[in-house]
Amino acid sequence: MTDSNMGSTELTGPEAWSSLESGRLSAMVSIARAAGTHTLKYFGSGDLRVDAKKDDSPVTIADREAEQLVREQIAEAFPEDTVQGEEFAETVGQSRYRWVVDPIDGTKSFVCGVPLYSTLLALEKDGQPIGGVIFIPALGEMVVAALGHGCWHQTRSIDGTLQGWTPARVSGRTELSQAVFVTSQVDSFDARDSAETFKRIERACWITRTWGDGYGYLLVATGRADVMIDPVCNAWDVAAILPVMVESGGRFTDWKGVATVRGGDGLGTNGSLHDAVCQILGCE
Repeated sequence: MTDSNMGSTELTGPEAWSSLESGRLSAMVSIARAAGTHTLKYFGSGDLRVDAKKDDSPVTIADREAEQLVREQIAEAFPEDTVQGEEFAETVGQSRYRWVVDPIDGTKSFVCGVPLYSTLLALEKDGQPIGGVIFIPALGEMVVAALGHGCWHQTRSIDGTLQGWTPARVSGRTELSQAVFVTSQVDSFDARDSAETFKRIERACWITRTWGDGYGYLLVATGRADVMIDPVCNAWDVAAILPVMVESGGRFTDWKGVATVRGGDGLGTNGSLHDAVCQILGCE
Protein backbone atom coordinates (compact mmCIF):
# COMPACT_ATOMS: atom_id res chain seq x y z
CA MET A 1 0.00 0.00 0.00
CA THR A 2 1.22 3.50 -0.74
CA ASP A 3 1.63 6.22 1.91
CA SER A 4 -1.79 6.79 3.44
CA ASN A 5 -1.07 10.50 3.63
CA MET A 6 -1.36 10.56 -0.16
CA GLY A 7 -4.94 9.29 0.04
CA SER A 8 -4.28 6.10 -1.95
CA THR A 9 -5.82 2.74 -1.21
CA GLU A 10 -4.56 -0.77 -1.77
CA LEU A 11 -5.51 -2.30 -5.09
CA THR A 12 -7.90 -5.23 -4.82
CA GLY A 13 -9.25 -7.84 -7.19
CA PRO A 14 -8.07 -7.89 -10.80
CA GLU A 15 -6.53 -4.44 -10.37
CA ALA A 16 -3.84 -6.09 -8.24
CA TRP A 17 -2.97 -8.83 -10.74
CA SER A 18 -0.56 -6.95 -13.00
CA SER A 19 2.51 -8.81 -11.73
CA LEU A 20 0.94 -12.28 -11.76
CA GLU A 21 1.88 -14.78 -14.49
CA SER A 22 3.96 -12.08 -16.20
CA GLY A 23 0.90 -9.90 -16.67
CA ARG A 24 -1.27 -12.55 -18.27
CA LEU A 25 -4.07 -12.44 -15.70
CA SER A 26 -4.49 -8.69 -16.07
CA ALA A 27 -4.35 -9.05 -19.83
CA MET A 28 -7.00 -11.77 -19.65
CA VAL A 29 -9.46 -9.25 -18.23
CA SER A 30 -8.71 -6.45 -20.68
CA ILE A 31 -8.64 -8.73 -23.74
CA ALA A 32 -11.97 -10.32 -22.85
CA ARG A 33 -13.51 -6.90 -22.33
CA ALA A 34 -12.22 -5.65 -25.68
CA ALA A 35 -13.51 -8.72 -27.54
CA GLY A 36 -16.90 -8.64 -25.89
CA THR A 37 -17.29 -4.93 -26.48
CA HIS A 38 -16.52 -5.51 -30.17
CA THR A 39 -19.51 -7.84 -30.47
CA LEU A 40 -21.84 -4.97 -29.58
CA LYS A 41 -21.05 -3.50 -32.99
CA TYR A 42 -23.31 -6.24 -34.43
CA PHE A 43 -25.68 -6.96 -31.55
CA GLY A 44 -29.29 -6.22 -32.42
CA SER A 45 -28.53 -5.78 -36.11
CA GLY A 46 -31.51 -6.64 -38.25
CA ASP A 47 -29.41 -7.66 -41.24
CA LEU A 48 -26.83 -9.80 -39.44
CA ARG A 49 -25.87 -12.79 -41.56
CA VAL A 50 -25.99 -16.11 -39.72
CA ASP A 51 -24.04 -19.07 -41.12
CA ALA A 52 -24.26 -22.70 -40.10
CA LYS A 53 -21.15 -24.63 -39.07
CA LYS A 54 -20.59 -28.33 -39.69
CA ASP A 55 -22.43 -29.22 -36.49
CA ASP A 56 -25.32 -26.96 -37.59
CA SER A 57 -24.62 -24.44 -34.82
CA PRO A 58 -24.80 -20.76 -35.82
CA VAL A 59 -21.84 -18.45 -36.34
CA THR A 60 -21.62 -14.80 -37.36
CA ILE A 61 -19.04 -12.21 -38.35
CA ALA A 62 -19.19 -11.02 -34.75
CA ASP A 63 -17.96 -14.42 -33.48
CA ARG A 64 -15.11 -14.47 -35.99
CA GLU A 65 -13.97 -10.88 -35.55
CA ALA A 66 -14.06 -11.06 -31.75
CA GLU A 67 -11.94 -14.21 -31.74
CA GLN A 68 -9.51 -12.66 -34.21
CA LEU A 69 -9.17 -9.66 -31.90
CA VAL A 70 -8.34 -11.97 -28.99
CA ARG A 71 -5.77 -13.87 -31.03
CA GLU A 72 -4.12 -10.68 -32.28
CA GLN A 73 -3.79 -9.18 -28.81
CA ILE A 74 -2.39 -12.40 -27.35
CA ALA A 75 0.06 -12.81 -30.24
CA GLU A 76 1.31 -9.28 -29.69
CA ALA A 77 1.71 -9.52 -25.92
CA PHE A 78 2.52 -13.23 -25.45
CA PRO A 79 3.72 -14.65 -28.79
CA GLU A 80 4.97 -17.91 -27.27
CA ASP A 81 1.56 -18.92 -25.91
CA THR A 82 -0.90 -21.40 -27.40
CA VAL A 83 -4.39 -20.21 -28.33
CA GLN A 84 -7.41 -22.49 -28.64
CA GLY A 85 -10.74 -21.10 -29.80
CA GLU A 86 -14.10 -22.09 -31.17
CA GLU A 87 -13.90 -20.46 -34.58
CA PHE A 88 -10.31 -21.03 -35.78
CA ALA A 89 -7.66 -23.73 -35.57
CA GLU A 90 -5.45 -23.89 -32.51
CA THR A 91 -2.26 -21.85 -32.68
CA VAL A 92 0.44 -23.90 -30.96
CA GLY A 93 3.05 -22.06 -28.93
CA GLN A 94 6.16 -23.02 -26.98
CA SER A 95 5.34 -21.69 -23.50
CA ARG A 96 3.55 -23.35 -20.57
CA TYR A 97 0.45 -21.23 -21.23
CA ARG A 98 -2.65 -21.81 -23.30
CA TRP A 99 -5.52 -19.36 -23.82
CA VAL A 100 -8.99 -20.72 -24.50
CA VAL A 101 -11.58 -18.39 -26.01
CA ASP A 102 -15.24 -18.56 -26.87
CA PRO A 103 -15.92 -15.15 -28.44
CA ILE A 104 -19.71 -15.50 -28.19
CA ASP A 105 -21.01 -18.19 -25.88
CA GLY A 106 -24.70 -18.23 -26.66
CA THR A 107 -24.69 -17.26 -30.33
CA LYS A 108 -28.36 -18.26 -30.57
CA SER A 109 -29.19 -15.65 -27.93
CA PHE A 110 -26.96 -13.14 -29.70
CA VAL A 111 -28.64 -13.51 -33.09
CA CYS A 112 -32.07 -13.23 -31.46
CA GLY A 113 -31.13 -9.97 -29.77
CA VAL A 114 -31.19 -11.48 -26.27
CA PRO A 115 -28.56 -9.75 -24.08
CA LEU A 116 -27.52 -12.87 -22.12
CA TYR A 117 -24.71 -14.07 -24.39
CA SER A 118 -21.15 -13.94 -23.06
CA THR A 119 -17.52 -13.68 -24.07
CA LEU A 120 -15.43 -16.34 -22.32
CA LEU A 121 -11.66 -16.30 -21.95
CA ALA A 122 -9.52 -18.67 -19.90
CA LEU A 123 -5.82 -18.89 -19.13
CA GLU A 124 -4.33 -22.34 -18.64
CA LYS A 125 -0.89 -23.22 -17.30
CA ASP A 126 0.52 -26.70 -17.84
CA GLY A 127 -2.90 -27.80 -19.05
CA GLN A 128 -4.87 -26.55 -16.04
CA PRO A 129 -7.16 -23.48 -16.00
CA ILE A 130 -5.77 -20.86 -13.61
CA GLY A 131 -7.90 -17.88 -14.61
CA GLY A 132 -11.21 -17.18 -16.28
CA VAL A 133 -13.48 -14.35 -17.41
CA ILE A 134 -17.22 -14.37 -18.06
CA PHE A 135 -18.18 -11.06 -19.69
CA ILE A 136 -21.78 -10.18 -20.59
CA PRO A 137 -21.22 -7.30 -23.03
CA ALA A 138 -24.83 -6.22 -23.51
CA LEU A 139 -25.32 -5.97 -19.73
CA GLY A 140 -21.87 -4.60 -18.92
CA GLU A 141 -21.47 -7.33 -16.29
CA MET A 142 -18.28 -9.34 -15.70
CA VAL A 143 -17.03 -12.05 -13.36
CA VAL A 144 -13.31 -12.86 -13.26
CA ALA A 145 -11.29 -15.30 -11.22
CA ALA A 146 -7.72 -16.42 -10.70
CA LEU A 147 -6.87 -19.49 -8.64
CA GLY A 148 -5.69 -18.38 -5.24
CA HIS A 149 -6.73 -14.78 -5.84
CA GLY A 150 -10.49 -14.86 -5.58
CA CYS A 151 -13.48 -14.33 -7.81
CA TRP A 152 -14.64 -10.79 -8.53
CA HIS A 153 -17.81 -9.25 -9.90
CA GLN A 154 -18.26 -5.95 -11.71
CA THR A 155 -21.42 -4.31 -13.00
CA ARG A 156 -22.34 -1.17 -14.88
CA SER A 157 -24.91 1.25 -13.46
CA ILE A 158 -27.97 2.44 -15.35
CA ASP A 159 -26.14 5.59 -16.43
CA GLY A 160 -23.30 3.48 -17.85
CA THR A 161 -20.79 4.06 -15.06
CA LEU A 162 -18.50 1.11 -14.42
CA GLN A 163 -18.71 0.07 -10.78
CA GLY A 164 -15.88 -1.17 -8.59
CA TRP A 165 -14.98 -4.82 -8.12
CA THR A 166 -16.74 -6.74 -5.37
CA PRO A 167 -16.15 -10.35 -4.25
CA ALA A 168 -18.35 -12.90 -6.02
CA ARG A 169 -19.76 -15.63 -3.79
CA VAL A 170 -22.10 -18.54 -4.39
CA SER A 171 -25.31 -18.98 -2.44
CA GLY A 172 -25.52 -20.79 0.86
CA ARG A 173 -28.49 -22.92 -0.06
CA THR A 174 -28.19 -26.55 1.02
CA GLU A 175 -31.45 -28.09 -0.20
CA LEU A 176 -32.32 -28.80 -3.83
CA SER A 177 -35.93 -27.96 -3.01
CA GLN A 178 -34.76 -24.35 -2.51
CA ALA A 179 -32.45 -24.25 -5.53
CA VAL A 180 -32.57 -22.37 -8.81
CA PHE A 181 -31.51 -24.68 -11.66
CA VAL A 182 -30.44 -23.18 -14.99
CA THR A 183 -29.36 -24.69 -18.29
CA SER A 184 -28.95 -23.52 -21.87
CA GLN A 185 -31.41 -25.60 -23.86
CA VAL A 186 -33.69 -28.34 -22.60
CA ASP A 187 -33.46 -30.53 -25.69
CA SER A 188 -29.68 -30.76 -25.25
CA PHE A 189 -30.49 -33.36 -22.59
CA ASP A 190 -32.37 -35.31 -25.27
CA ALA A 191 -29.23 -35.28 -27.43
CA ARG A 192 -27.53 -37.55 -24.90
CA ASP A 193 -30.61 -39.59 -23.97
CA SER A 194 -30.94 -37.79 -20.65
CA ALA A 195 -34.42 -36.31 -20.95
CA GLU A 196 -35.56 -38.12 -17.82
CA THR A 197 -32.51 -36.83 -15.95
CA PHE A 198 -33.55 -33.28 -16.75
CA LYS A 199 -37.05 -33.95 -15.47
CA ARG A 200 -35.71 -35.42 -12.23
CA ILE A 201 -33.53 -32.37 -11.57
CA GLU A 202 -36.38 -30.03 -12.50
CA ARG A 203 -38.69 -31.81 -10.06
CA ALA A 204 -36.07 -31.70 -7.32
CA CYS A 205 -35.38 -27.95 -7.61
CA TRP A 206 -37.50 -24.95 -6.74
CA ILE A 207 -37.19 -23.07 -10.06
CA THR A 208 -35.90 -24.10 -13.48
CA ARG A 209 -34.96 -21.53 -16.12
CA THR A 210 -32.98 -21.54 -19.37
CA TRP A 211 -30.71 -18.64 -18.43
CA GLY A 212 -27.79 -20.72 -19.62
CA ASP A 213 -24.46 -20.59 -21.40
CA GLY A 214 -21.81 -18.51 -19.63
CA TYR A 215 -24.51 -16.35 -18.08
CA GLY A 216 -25.87 -19.33 -16.16
CA TYR A 217 -22.50 -19.95 -14.53
CA LEU A 218 -22.20 -16.23 -13.74
CA LEU A 219 -25.54 -16.46 -11.93
CA VAL A 220 -24.26 -19.37 -9.85
CA ALA A 221 -20.97 -17.58 -9.07
CA THR A 222 -22.86 -14.53 -7.80
CA GLY A 223 -25.40 -16.45 -5.73
CA ARG A 224 -28.46 -15.83 -7.89
CA ALA A 225 -28.72 -19.41 -9.14
CA ASP A 226 -27.43 -22.61 -7.57
CA VAL A 227 -27.05 -25.24 -10.31
CA MET A 228 -25.98 -24.88 -13.93
CA ILE A 229 -25.73 -27.94 -16.19
CA ASP A 230 -24.27 -28.43 -19.66
CA PRO A 231 -25.22 -31.84 -21.13
CA VAL A 232 -22.82 -31.31 -24.03
CA CYS A 233 -19.93 -28.86 -24.18
CA ASN A 234 -16.45 -28.19 -25.52
CA ALA A 235 -13.39 -26.91 -23.68
CA TRP A 236 -13.96 -23.34 -24.88
CA ASP A 237 -17.47 -23.43 -23.36
CA VAL A 238 -16.23 -24.13 -19.84
CA ALA A 239 -12.46 -23.52 -19.51
CA ALA A 240 -13.16 -20.09 -18.02
CA ILE A 241 -15.83 -21.54 -15.76
CA LEU A 242 -13.76 -23.83 -13.53
CA PRO A 243 -11.68 -21.04 -11.88
CA VAL A 244 -14.79 -18.90 -11.50
CA MET A 245 -16.70 -21.67 -9.75
CA VAL A 246 -13.83 -22.66 -7.47
CA GLU A 247 -12.89 -19.14 -6.41
CA SER A 248 -16.50 -18.10 -5.79
CA GLY A 249 -16.85 -21.00 -3.36
CA GLY A 250 -18.58 -23.47 -5.66
CA ARG A 251 -17.58 -26.52 -7.67
CA PHE A 252 -17.25 -27.42 -11.33
CA THR A 253 -16.94 -30.96 -12.66
CA ASP A 254 -18.03 -33.09 -15.57
CA TRP A 255 -20.92 -35.50 -15.16
CA LYS A 256 -18.53 -38.11 -13.76
CA GLY A 257 -17.59 -35.78 -10.91
CA VAL A 258 -14.11 -35.03 -12.30
CA ALA A 259 -12.85 -31.44 -12.10
CA THR A 260 -12.03 -31.14 -15.80
CA VAL A 261 -13.05 -28.81 -18.63
CA ARG A 262 -12.51 -31.47 -21.28
CA GLY A 263 -15.00 -34.10 -20.15
CA GLY A 264 -17.59 -33.23 -22.78
CA ASP A 265 -20.22 -32.03 -20.29
CA GLY A 266 -20.34 -29.75 -17.26
CA LEU A 267 -21.89 -29.18 -13.85
CA GLY A 268 -21.42 -26.00 -11.86
CA THR A 269 -22.99 -25.60 -8.42
CA ASN A 270 -22.70 -23.65 -5.20
CA GLY A 271 -20.74 -26.60 -3.82
CA SER A 272 -23.23 -27.58 -1.12
CA LEU A 273 -25.58 -29.05 -3.71
CA HIS A 274 -22.99 -30.68 -5.93
CA ASP A 275 -23.17 -34.20 -4.55
CA ALA A 276 -26.96 -34.21 -4.62
CA VAL A 277 -27.01 -33.21 -8.29
CA CYS A 278 -24.24 -35.68 -9.09
CA GLN A 279 -26.35 -38.43 -7.61
CA ILE A 280 -29.18 -37.60 -10.01
CA LEU A 281 -26.77 -37.34 -12.95
CA GLY A 282 -25.30 -40.72 -12.03
CA CYS A 283 -21.75 -39.48 -11.47
CA GLU A 284 -19.34 -42.37 -11.07
